[in-house]
Formats: sequence, C-alpha cells, structure tokens
Amino acid sequence: MTRSAVGQGAHSERLLIINCDDLGSSHAANVAIVDALQRGIATSATLMVPCPWAYEAAQMTQAYDVGVHLTLTCEYPLYRWRPLTGAASLMDQDGFMPATVAEVYTKARLEDVERECRAQIETAISWGVDVTHLDAHMGTMQIHPGYHDIYLQLAAHYRLPVRMVGEADDEALGFAPRQKAREAGIAFTDHFVMPVWGEPTLPQFRASIPALAPGISEIFAHPVADGPELRAYDPKHADTRAGDYLTLTDAGLARLLEDNAIGCISFRPLRTRMRQAMGET
Repeated sequence: MTRSAVGQGAHSERLLIINCDDLGSSHAANVAIVDALQRGIATSATLMVPCPWAYEAAQMTQAYDVGVHLTLTCEYPLYRWRPLTGAASLMDQDGFMPATVAEVYTKARLEDVERECRAQIETAISWGVDVTHLDAHMGTMQIHPGYHDIYLQLAAHYRLPVRMVGEADDEALGFAPRQKAREAGIAFTDHFVMPVWGEPTLPQFRASIPALAPGISEIFAHPVADGPELRAYDPKHADTRAGDYLTLTDAGLARLLEDNAIGCISFRPLRTRMRQAMGET
C-alpha cells in the first residue's frame, strides 16, 4: 500500500499478499486455488470472468478474498473464450480474444477495452463476488499508458486497489504508473515480486520470502491441479502450473513465513484503507 495514498503501519513490518492468478480459467484451476486458500499459504485470488469455468469459481470462493483478473487475451491454441461485450475490436479472426498482448494493442479500441473491463467487474459483482482488487491477465492493463489510464479509472470508480508494477519496471515503462496511481489515491503494494515464468516456483518462493523488504509485498502463482484437463489445454506449461499448486500447498513455506515473521494478508485491508481515505464509511 502506498504510504502517500492511504497510509501504512510501521516501516519495519513485513506483510505479504500471496495471490492465485487465473481463477476460473478451468475446473482444475478452481480446485487447486480453493485448496491453496483453504490449507495452503494463498491469501487471495483473481477471477478471469470471460472463461467458461468462471461462474463455478465465483460460487466456490464466496468465503475468500477475490479480485478481478481483467482479461483481454486468450493464449491457448485450442481452448478459447470471447469478450463479454462482443466488441469486434477485442476479437481475432475466429471471434475469440487474441492470443497475445501485442495483438490487443494493435487492434483494440480503448472505448471497447473500457466497456469490456467494466462488464467483467460488474459480472463478478452480480455473481456475488465482493471484489477486493484488480489486476490484469498477462499484464495488458498495466504496461501501456492508455490501458493503464483505464485501469486507474476503473479502480477509482469501484474504489479498489490494484496490482502495480515494481519500481524497476515503473522506471522502464517511462510513463510513471506508480506516481499516477498515487495521485489518483489508488492503493497498491510497496513491492511486487514476480516469479520467473517457466522456472520452478518453489525455490523462487524460498529465496524471495526471507528477502522481502519492509512494507507490503505481493507475490503470485498460477496453481492448477494436474491431470487430463490441464494437460489438454496447456501442455506447454502444465508442469509450471502443477508445480505452482504444489508450491502454494507446501508446508515448508508456511514454516518459512512464520520463521521470518512475515504476516500474510489479502488485498482487503488495502481496500478498506483506500476507501477510508476516499471518505467512504
């Protein structure tokens, strides 16, 4: 949480949000994420509303803190989904969301992007999700200035914190996304820990946890239960996703968090402070 935007506790305290991305992307993802929230170290998840298994996910996670994983891409060759709004600029030649972020940026109209993202948030709310925060599938809303402006506008409208790029990426992007969020009063974490995709997650978590800086950090994973469903829709990255599930339910990581006095939270406290700062009772 940014100190300037919403205030924060003692600087020496280390707090960690452990988010499960891609909730709703498959039944196997839903099963793994609920298990990681129930008996693992996960504290939060984000829902891919356009996906076929999203409604099931919303019902399975009513007791947990869930945000919306704003989705404009569909990266799997044989497993596809469409925009909720049906906007032509958000579809590829087959009528599905594009496979890459570059394709989105080339074709999408920003007014269609805003309507689609709003529809995804409103749909999640209509399904009973008490949305705790926003982030973006494949980073689409975070790394382009026009999309980032929409991201912050939606966050301000719904009074929701956001996943924010880390300080190094903030400088590299060149449009000051963190400063823009501060000026808008949008809450985000002090630090963002991004595991290297495709490399084993467990050793990365083991290395990152003791090294966390003071303040609030976020780290994330993509847990999916291994089996025929996962192997069919994502054969290329199935081992990574199955490994993420094992990581988030690893008893050794729970001990490591305790041994290092890391407090685990979700985005809900950030949302509460942000809304208080905006004058909402």
